[in-house]
Amino acid sequence: MSSKKKDIIPKDDRTLVIKPKTGWFDIDFRELWQYKDLIRLFVKRSYSAMYKQTILGPLWFIISPLLTVLIFTVVFGNIAKIPTDGMPQFLFYMAGNTLWTYFAYCLNTTASTFTSNAVLFGKVYFPRLTMPLSTVIFGLVSLGIQLAMFIGFVLYYCETGSVVQPNIYILITPLLILLVALLGLGFGIIFSSLTTKYRDLSILVSFGIQLWMYATPIVYPISGLSEQYRSIIMLNPMSSIIEAFRYAFLGSGSLQLPYLIYSSAITLLVLTLGIIIFSRVEKTFIDTV
Repeated sequence: MSSKKKDIIPKDDRTLVIKPKTGWFDIDFRELWQYKDLIRLFVKRSYSAMYKQTILGPLWFIISPLLTVLIFTVVFGNIAKIPTDGMPQFLFYMAGNTLWTYFAYCLNTTASTFTSNAVLFGKVYFPRLTMPLSTVIFGLVSLGIQLAMFIGFVLYYCETGSVVQPNIYILITPLLILLVALLGLGFGIIFSSLTTKYRDLSILVSFGIQLWMYATPIVYPISGLSEQYRSIIMLNPMSSIIEAFRYAFLGSGSLQLPYLIYSSAITLLVLTLGIIIFSRVEKTFIDTV
């Protein structure tokens, strides 16, 4: 008989060892991919939680943006008489509102990641970043429906002879959506990290998003501003994205590559900073939340 001892540890060892994280950038992206099924379940949970015990259910995906655009048309178009660069008012406001609604949802919802899920985080381990990621992905459902409605209205106005000029730059729409998602995610996880210690920041976030909308060309065209204010508004990273989207689908507005590059750089900076802060706070947030 052989004197060698048999290896009693199975080769396929599925034991998971959870170790404390100490670095500044301790986000394991490979681990996030391994938890893709959990992200999918969080997306389904968000859908169920949002429309549970509602009469109209998913129809709110359609009703809510239409009501918002109608209010913009009445208030800013008919009462305030704000020009829309010769575009149909309904289309002009819908173009700005489509991407802005998605951005505001991503920022506002991810900003409460730690405070809203403190009980769940305290009971079980999973990569904390899966929660805000699922929020961003769930928002794509609403965005997809709004985008489909918007394209339908664009085609209708084109058939009726309106001055609407969709062009080849429609092809950059996925890039614009990606920038909006990452910018909302970046700012959202920064504020979610800060609200674990300063709860009143959550109130300022909601108020700040409303002010931010008026600093973005949603209800007014950039061309209607003086050169001085135009330069200030374009420092807002969302401005060039909204303008590019409107230009691609309507032919109104402008597509300025330098400002798009600027928005992309700001987005990457904010997202990187957000991940670093999120990584640091998630280690100890359960003691303060």
